[in-house]
Amino acid sequence: MVGIGAALVVFVATLIAVGVLQWVWAAAGEHDFAVPERVPFAGGAEPEFHAWNRFHIRYYAMALLFLAFDMEMVFMYPWAVVFVREGALALIEMLMFILILVVGMVYAWREKSFEWA
Repeated sequence: MVGIGAALVVFVATLIAVGVLQWVWAAAGEHDFAVPERVPFAGGAEPEFHAWNRFHIRYYAMALLFLAFDMEMVFMYPWAVVFVREGALALIEMLMFILILVVGMVYAWREKSFEWA
């Protein structure tokens, strides 16, 4: 019950802080921004296209491939620690994991997923 009380205090304090910040923002004055202030930041240059435009479908395939190989690295760091303790069993498990990723990479290569145009 103590944890719920502490969480309730934090929640109420957050609501009060948000309310006070909104009141200060409203009391600060008029907030009608000029056109350059409403444009999303693009390094000081005018944006060439709208921020909500659609991307080509190949972008998503590349992003998924990147995530797959990025997750490989996430699993390899803790594996290096376990490898010292487990030995050959950990090595065999990691080789099986890498083999599955290589099969996926060969499939993506065969389907020409790595070619952008």
